[in-house]
Amino acid sequence: MKEGEGMIPQSSAEMNFMDLEERQKIIKDRLILIGQNLIDFKGKYEDEIISLKKDIEELKENMGRIKDFMETASSEFQKFARKDDLEILRKQAKMFQPLDFATKEDLEKLKSKKTIK
Repeated sequence: MKEGEGMIPQSSAEMNFMDLEERQKIIKDRLILIGQNLIDFKGKYEDEIISLKKDIEELKENMGRIKDFMETASSEFQKFARKDDLEILRKQAKMFQPLDFATKEDLEKLKSKKTIK
């Protein structure tokens, strides 16, 4: 073979090699940047996930307390008098008026009589 036939001139081969090295360096830098971003992203969102888990646990505790309160309140409501029951008691109290039988003056007189004896 004669010089220059079938062979790529050395300067062109060197240029291609330098281009490949430059591309490889750019790709390596990009991969490092992507890796760093991934690490930062992971760290940031891990903290947020931990915070959300704590919030969820707090909400669960609050819901448990609310549920307990509601159960206690509903069992207490059964002990309250109904309106009909109160109406009956009101009518009975109206029928029996103790102040109609004795006035304060009468009670004072009785009291003074007892203290004199």
